Amino acid sequence: MTRAGHIVSLLALALVSAGAATARAQQSDLVKRGEYLERAADCEVCHTAPGGTPYAGGRAFDLPGIGRIYAPNITPDRETGIGAYTDAQFESAVRMGVAPGWKHLYPVMPYASYARMTPDDVRAIRAYLATLPAVHAPAPANVVRFPYNIRAVMLAWNLLYRPSSPLGDEPGRSAAWNRGRYLVEAAGHCAECHSPRTMLQATSRDRSYAGAVTNGWIAYNISSDPDSGIGAWNDSQLTDYLSTGHADGRGTAAGPMAEVVGHSLRYLTPQDIAAMVTYLRSLPARPANETITAVAPDALASASLSHSDGAGLFAGACAGCHLTDGKGRQVDFAALWGARAFGETRGRNLVRVMLEGSRLDTAHGAMTMPAFGPEYRDQDLADIANFAIGHFGNRVGHVTAHDVAEARASPSAP
Repeated sequence: MTRAGHIVSLLALALVSAGAATARAQQSDLVKRGEYLERAADCEVCHTAPGGTPYAGGRAFDLPGIGRIYAPNITPDRETGIGAYTDAQFESAVRMGVAPGWKHLYPVMPYASYARMTPDDVRAIRAYLATLPAVHAPAPANVVRFPYNIRAVMLAWNLLYRPSSPLGDEPGRSAAWNRGRYLVEAAGHCAECHSPRTMLQATSRDRSYAGAVTNGWIAYNISSDPDSGIGAWNDSQLTDYLSTGHADGRGTAAGPMAEVVGHSLRYLTPQDIAAMVTYLRSLPARPANETITAVAPDALASASLSHSDGAGLFAGACAGCHLTDGKGRQVDFAALWGARAFGETRGRNLVRVMLEGSRLDTAHGAMTMPAFGPEYRDQDLADIANFAIGHFGNRVGHVTAHDVAEARASPSAP
């Protein structure tokens, strides 16, 4: 080879190496972006069974009128996960609700919200998921009622309720508002839990963000209603609650919301959290059904006579961490004043927390509320709930032993 030819070969090799390095850098950037977007979309929570391997599926969801649906494995396993999916097939499953083999998904998968994400963002999530360890984990068989056991029925559902295109920026709105809308409406799919559902399991447009029961828990009203929503919260409280799971005077996230904060929201940038606050502020005010107006002290005193065991039981079971005044011992997360669970007189979430406990992962470690269900009778827990609702919520609690027994018989995370 001539000297000139040798130089040309070296140059070609250098160009190939540079191109490969650029491609690796671009792929690395894509994966990092995909990891962030996966956090925003909160995939891990729904695709992980309680105590199971992350992303390996198996978590159960009960859809009234449809049946029990199990989240599938989304690790790169080629047989039971998404390892054999092409990028186009993955995008179709996430944004269109149609998996390979023309398998139509059910609306427990929030593809009606993900349809509003951009294809590039969805493919970035796919790039990140491809880096996870492959886990061989077939999901349990769904138990679905007629006619939904005929998956083609979902064709009609999709025509009625699935958006056909991603969200575009709305003219006249700020960049923060548009970014917040994208995170709330599309990636974060907040309406899927915080809005009631119609008989066909579509999210209600007339009652959007007014609160709903999801897997046994109330997802609270997050509209701008000042009484039952977040209209009376200030920006600092909203920011703290979304990014840490706790806001002074507003309580601490528990149950599914604690999972959302721990696995998703706490990883978002301060700019994105601020954008979400900007958008949430603009939601129309819609009153909820679960919160009852505070009552006069004499009414509370009269009601407390029928719940005389509650104060003593609270002192023995709860005051060790929460203190008798509800200000919390050592950590702010144990403070009770202002928590929305005490504003709901049937105590649905309060009973769930007592029965099942709650875990909130924070930047400083996990905050854990232990389950008290096995140690206490149904009437004991009802008395504690009614005392706490009256003492910390200034409302008359209406929790019965039957309510506790029903909640005990239908755990929210089967």
